[in-house]
Amino acid sequence: MEAPQTSFWVANLTSLFFSFTISFIIFSFFLNLLFRTTNHRSWCACSVCRAYVSRSWTSTYPNLCDWYTHLLRLSPTHTVDIHVLGCTVTADPSNVEHLLRTRFDNYPKGKPFSSILGDLLGRGIFNVDGDAWRFQRKMASLELGSASVRSYALRIMTSEISSRLVPLLDSFAVSRRVFDLQDVFRRFAFDNICRISFGLDPGCLELSLPISEFASAFDLASGLSAGRAVTTSPFVWKLKRFLGLGSERDLARAIRLVDELAREVIKQKRKLRGMGSEEDLLSRFMGSTDDDDYLRDIVISFLLAGRDTVASGLVSYFFLLSTHPEVEAAVRDEIINNDDDDGHDRGGLEGLRGMHYVHASMYESMRLYPPVQFDSKFALEDDVLPDGTAIGKGTRVTYHPYAMGRMESIWGTDCLDFRPKRWLKEGLFTPVSPFKYPVFQAGARVCLGKELALMEMKSVIVSIVRRFEFEVVNGDRELKFAPGLTATVSGGLPVRVRRRRSGL
Repeated sequence: MEAPQTSFWVANLTSLFFSFTISFIIFSFFLNLLFRTTNHRSWCACSVCRAYVSRSWTSTYPNLCDWYTHLLRLSPTHTVDIHVLGCTVTADPSNVEHLLRTRFDNYPKGKPFSSILGDLLGRGIFNVDGDAWRFQRKMASLELGSASVRSYALRIMTSEISSRLVPLLDSFAVSRRVFDLQDVFRRFAFDNICRISFGLDPGCLELSLPISEFASAFDLASGLSAGRAVTTSPFVWKLKRFLGLGSERDLARAIRLVDELAREVIKQKRKLRGMGSEEDLLSRFMGSTDDDDYLRDIVISFLLAGRDTVASGLVSYFFLLSTHPEVEAAVRDEIINNDDDDGHDRGGLEGLRGMHYVHASMYESMRLYPPVQFDSKFALEDDVLPDGTAIGKGTRVTYHPYAMGRMESIWGTDCLDFRPKRWLKEGLFTPVSPFKYPVFQAGARVCLGKELALMEMKSVIVSIVRRFEFEVVNGDRELKFAPGLTATVSGGLPVRVRRRRSGL
């Protein structure tokens, strides 16, 4: 009897020793990770860092971007350091030009950024540098840069507006019920990106859940991924991901749904190959690779760009229009004056190009509410910004379009006013330096989809303003944004809509 007992104890001691060894290795790994990802600045006790860590700024400012704007206004150089994040934030146009053009090679997205967004964006264009970025940008430019593609896209947009968006708003006008305008614009933009960039009608997707569930998962994944960037140490979210806890558990679940959506898009596109035009963006990438994981990253990146940014721009535009009737009247006058002799919309690219005030009002709206409120790079080597700020190797450097749109030094004493005429000279739209207005980025990474996005926004504005007017429920409130990679209004934008008596 003694031999079996001895074997029993030996087996248990071996198992215990093995478990202890594994636990020790895991603990050592994360302890090492903690020391590598947390530097001495993470324990800064300055007033800014105390306010950030304690979130005391929330008692005064509705959004983190508004607090940053306050700090940047107070700074003589319009640049501040958030030591607990190892981050320098700037609203100085000369610094922006330095980051995006002069020293572009020294400020890539960087491995820390790729790590933060890697689970969601993978190797997509917004999360890579070097050759991978150049290849994807070249492929995308072939799709987004040609006049023929813009004409094709305009036909799709016009069809979506007339057959889906306008009838939907008509139904809301009849019922007079409150609805979420942000949700409407996101659905509209999703349909457009599927048809234009993927060559698919979203109605053909065979999904396990309603499309709204996948949209919610996409929003959740975006918000939780962005939340990683505002933690004072990457160790926190990496440990939670390893253990499958809290927000990281929720993120993993959301990404599984996002993956299903992306892979269904790829599957349906493969079924249609050879049955029609293959000039869409996804077809170009499928012609260069059979790697479904890589194609998944492409699909998700362009869903983020085509759905979220356009919808964000439209939401803030109609929010501002609802509280500025004089601007709405001027926009509508230009739309009506652009009609032909029979009172019909001229339509087409030329018709849209002729509406300078409408164009100015879009730029003015995005000056105050850019769809992407800030963007970050990581310094490869030590550097000094034009304003004299020293940047250490590995520092995150963030330029802040949201704050820049609210700087008196850039836009004058009326910088907080919604005034489209600031963009007009003798009635013609006149742009400014992209480093002063980096809403579409600038330099080598300037947004390839800029013209397509502006065309989509303008098409929606022209069609809606001539027919409808919105009443924002609690329209005097400040916009409060949810965490995310793009500006998303927390809780949506509840509105009522009315048909104009003379609307066509």
